[in-house]
Amino acid sequence: MVISERAYLVLLALLATERLAELFISRRNARRALAHGGIEVGRSHYRIMVIMHTSFLASCAAESILVAHPTSPTVSAIALVGVFLAQFLRYAAVVTLGERWNTRIIVMPGAAPVTRGLYRWIRHPNYVAVVIEILALPLIRGGWITAVAFTIANALVLAVRIPAEERALGENYSEAFGGVSRFFPHLPGG
Repeated sequence: MVISERAYLVLLALLATERLAELFISRRNARRALAHGGIEVGRSHYRIMVIMHTSFLASCAAESILVAHPTSPTVSAIALVGVFLAQFLRYAAVVTLGERWNTRIIVMPGAAPVTRGLYRWIRHPNYVAVVIEILALPLIRGGWITAVAFTIANALVLAVRIPAEERALGENYSEAFGGVSRFFPHLPGG
């Protein structure tokens, strides 16, 4: 199953709308956190991350419209499932973190780390969602140039962002997540 260009562009528009809604939630949560003593770190890389994510959606559309790559129906279907999996992971993280979720790194001094939900098995389910989405979304329409380029760009951003976030979260976080993988779940009994 290969979805049509029109259906793909609608999907991209829906995801862009979803990102705008997430920014609204993020800003609201950031204001609340800062008003209650939260401390923001990692501002230097935030703008780069926003530019990369915005450019990613634009690149998905541009490659689909301007460069016709042959697309395997199997790859397209698997990629579409990957995009839906990424949305599930993203919203599981958003719901689990509640008011503590936002797109910036804002730490509440003295707050216990969140260790419920997906965080029992993965330290960074939201980043796993982003990795999956950046790889899968372009491949729905055979956009391998976008998939490769932005997977590399995202890896570079996360190589800065994740250590900055983990340092900011401090010793309590390190202790709570010492045995939890950053990206791959270690399920109980496994």
